[in-house]
Amino acid sequence: MMSMEQEQDQGQHRYDAKKYRTPDGIPADIVMFTLAKQERKAATKSLPRFDLKVMLIRRRSWPFAGAWALPGGFSQEDESLYETARRELKEETGVDGHHLEYLGVYSKPGRDPRGWIISHAFFALVEEWVLEKRQSADDAQEVGLFTVKEALEDLQLAFDHREILEDAYQRIQQQMLHTTIAKQFLPPHFTLGELYQVIQTVVPDFAELNFIRKITSTRSRQGILEEVRDENGNPMLSNQYSQRPAQLYRFTDYTPRLSIYT
Repeated sequence: MMSMEQEQDQGQHRYDAKKYRTPDGIPADIVMFTLAKQERKAATKSLPRFDLKVMLIRRRSWPFAGAWALPGGFSQEDESLYETARRELKEETGVDGHHLEYLGVYSKPGRDPRGWIISHAFFALVEEWVLEKRQSADDAQEVGLFTVKEALEDLQLAFDHREILEDAYQRIQQQMLHTTIAKQFLPPHFTLGELYQVIQTVVPDFAELNFIRKITSTRSRQGILEEVRDENGNPMLSNQYSQRPAQLYRFTDYTPRLSIYT
């Protein structure tokens, strides 16, 4: 009777890798979102304007030469796909050092005219300053920031990058509504109006009439925010963006565990 080790050795000798076709390449594509801030020039006080933007590159070579696309490139044998995403992002745009989240795999036949190419996509929502020093290099002829609306409605994106962008946009909207990622685009102390605006920039159809009551008193959300008070316990107010002073809030370190049943 053969031992397990002998069976493994025998199986290895019978295995023929030529029977199995491997993909011609496995790239990583990256969707980098940011909120671009612009102060309004108005006679009355008003909140600054935010636009949700995505970083795209103009391809230098075939296929889709001259077309806008997501930054990305092929993996190397000595790196993980996550490492590929970070390397390609730096090589093509100069952006480096930011955490990326996995989005999904894209393997529709014919998605890439170069052959059987299976892509893994990553995404991130970063502060505007992270992308300020972006510069084109490697396979990128140009690097630009576009509103998500422009990218999806006005541009002919290469490969299946429109589908990838749509999926990433949906994922970012889900995160904005179910996590506290809005805080990276707010000062330490902010009004509920400022918070509402950040949320609505990412989720345009967000129109919660009872937003203030829910965010401050609903049981499942209690502890996410707290009122800012001075050393004497008095409420701290701001009229930076409004005629009437509004209560300032701040995020706590509490992470809610929300349920669809509560």
